[in-house]
Amino acid sequence: LRTEPPYHIIVFGASGFTGRFVVEEVARACPAGPGGTLRWAIAGRSRDRLEKVLLQAAQALSKPELRSVEVIVADVAQPESLAIMCKQGVVVLNCVGPYRFYGEPVVKACIENGAHYIDICGEPQFLEGMQLKYHSKAQEKRVYVIGSCGFDSIPADMGILYTRDQFKGTLTAVESFLTVSTGPEGGCGHEATWQSAIFGFADSASLRSLRKKFGHKPLPVVGAPIKKRGALFYSKEIQQYSIPFMGSDPSVVRRTQRCMHQEHQQAPVQYAAYVGIGGVFSVAKTFFAGLMFWLMTKFSIGRSLLIQFPEVFSFGLFSKAGPSKKQMEGTSFCLSFFGEGYSNGRDPSQGKPDAAITTQIKGPVTDVLMVLLMQACLYINRGGVYTPGSAFARTTLIERLNKHGVQFCVTNARKL
Repeated sequence: LRTEPPYHIIVFGASGFTGRFVVEEVARACPAGPGGTLRWAIAGRSRDRLEKVLLQAAQALSKPELRSVEVIVADVAQPESLAIMCKQGVVVLNCVGPYRFYGEPVVKACIENGAHYIDICGEPQFLEGMQLKYHSKAQEKRVYVIGSCGFDSIPADMGILYTRDQFKGTLTAVESFLTVSTGPEGGCGHEATWQSAIFGFADSASLRSLRKKFGHKPLPVVGAPIKKRGALFYSKEIQQYSIPFMGSDPSVVRRTQRCMHQEHQQAPVQYAAYVGIGGVFSVAKTFFAGLMFWLMTKFSIGRSLLIQFPEVFSFGLFSKAGPSKKQMEGTSFCLSFFGEGYSNGRDPSQGKPDAAITTQIKGPVTDVLMVLLMQACLYINRGGVYTPGSAFARTTLIERLNKHGVQFCVTNARKL
């Protein structure tokens, strides 16, 4: 076993767009650490830029002591620098994306040097690839590798578990609907998320090939099969047009359900994810933008244009600068879960579901949810490559999210 590292947390990529917000969140969480003091450091390629981040955080939070936080110079292109960084921390919060290009060296360095790893990745190919390649090694080293620890995968993953726990009986199927509200300043996403989507769509065939390598048998379908929706439909549940959610949530939830089934013998929950897009005008805009995006990702010149002009081709949904602080503060989400199942005493193999439940999660749209997971990693004694749900299903994470403005609640439970 390695000796106790000098830092509980290292924020890697602290000078990037997300990293700057994570630094502020860690600074706020400092008093809650073991013994009342959370020892932490920041890391990245440029010492000057990292020191500037600390100065900005010190001014924003009125905490001049932040200027003395340790700075570690590390670069994904220099494995030896990553090894030195990982040896100094219990947990590394990796904010450097797109992860398909920059994530694996950090995962590898963490496992080899005994540091737990957390990121906010929304790229199924990277997340599943790391599980295939490093799960056994991480278990041997008792290192946790937990991806997708931000918005929107934590709400989706933990929301399914919350809905199952609140259901009186056997929950067998859940549909989720995501809606996002912006304030007077409007809102947009950062170009790193846009780039991840571009390369993910362009390389979708590799994801199918990767999944075959696991050799998984299909998860058993418990209860009535979940109903199938079209590519575009009007949702009576949220009273607006909706489309299938194209992000990583279905992948993350599926991996959690497989883990809970295999390791804890829990009946898997069928899951379908959708996102509300609004009225008729939004439908037209989404159709043209989606068609253009799909066609352009097929060719290298198209991908180059998409990357170079995110604001133009996303109709303002993404930009190189990303959202301002005011835009982030004014943006919130609501994730509604509509579940069906069989009440206590009913056999899920017999007949149709006889009970339903609706739950909701509301909160700010932010990718700093990973900060809430960091302390849990300080005390774990097993390892592996896991989703947030499979790693923290039996912890107080939902209670902690509630205390930090991400509210879980049951809005309806009824017999069918």
